[in-house]
Amino acid sequence: MHASAERLRVVVATDLAEELCQEIERLEPRVELIRDHRLYRPMRWAADFGGDPAHKRTEAEQADFDALVDSADVLFSIPDVSPADLARTVRANSRLAWVQIMAAGGGGQVKAADLTSDELERITFTTTAGVHGSTLAEYAVFGVLAGAKDLPRIRRAQTDRTWEDRWEMRHLSEMTVLILGLGGIGTAAAQRFSALGARVWGTSRSGHPVPGVDRMVPLDEVDNVVGEVDAIVVTLPGTESTTHLVGEELLARVKPGVIIANVGRGTVIDESALLAALDDERVAFAALDVFEEEPLSERSPLWEHPRVLITPHTAALSSEEEARIARLFAENARRFLDGEPLKNVVDTVEFY
Repeated sequence: MHASAERLRVVVATDLAEELCQEIERLEPRVELIRDHRLYRPMRWAADFGGDPAHKRTEAEQADFDALVDSADVLFSIPDVSPADLARTVRANSRLAWVQIMAAGGGGQVKAADLTSDELERITFTTTAGVHGSTLAEYAVFGVLAGAKDLPRIRRAQTDRTWEDRWEMRHLSEMTVLILGLGGIGTAAAQRFSALGARVWGTSRSGHPVPGVDRMVPLDEVDNVVGEVDAIVVTLPGTESTTHLVGEELLARVKPGVIIANVGRGTVIDESALLAALDDERVAFAALDVFEEEPLSERSPLWEHPRVLITPHTAALSSEEEARIARLFAENARRFLDGEPLKNVVDTVEFY
């Protein structure tokens, strides 16, 4: 894995700030970091790695950009975050050995590129899993608290200028929170819920103990325990095995009044089943940052449901995200050059 190479040719395929490019070079001097800032689509906000789609390269600029990415041993970002462009450069460059994806759940982008088994075996793909743990954990806590304190009722009374009789809110210290998926995001969420006094249950593939988690639940036993929990936090990636995991069957077994927060992938929740459970109040509140299809259709009933909080897949964003990704990449570059296992390698069978 290039362990004997003097320099590793890494091509930056997104508009990474120059100071962060220089930080990668400082952290791992054996990297030859190639970039051309004039060729990138400008970011519209923090960590907008796909860049502004309205920005069009000239024909000459596009040719230069393609030649640049096709010269890489390693790509920092899928070009324009486009699976089709990933497939093109993989087939144009037999030297390409590793692609760093900017998303934590980037396996879906690799799957969408429809690469051959030989191409998937030749190239290592890594994600930014763990980079977004803190921000998404905070959103999960926010979502569960919004449900526990009945934010819709509060907003309605305030809008109507109604001073209601006192009423009892729910309290995290008296709740059991089930976290579906104890990866980087789920582990960070578990620590925060535990610190606030909640009883925390969680699922993971390994079943290994996780700080802050009081009970480990095998994923195939989730249906049997959802009737005992007050809130469900989804942090799972979108794979074939997780699609509609939170669906009609599971929602039929939940404890009435359960709160749901999703900071994983939208495909994990069957939105039609969720709407039915909201309507009959099996689910008291849902905080959703991700959806089955994005952007969420204007016709979706979720928009107008009084007990749903919608945010446009924005909970993870932080001005520090790009710096954290740069440092993660530099560490993985060291591992790559030293022949050590990389962090966050995509499983190209389940694309997780």
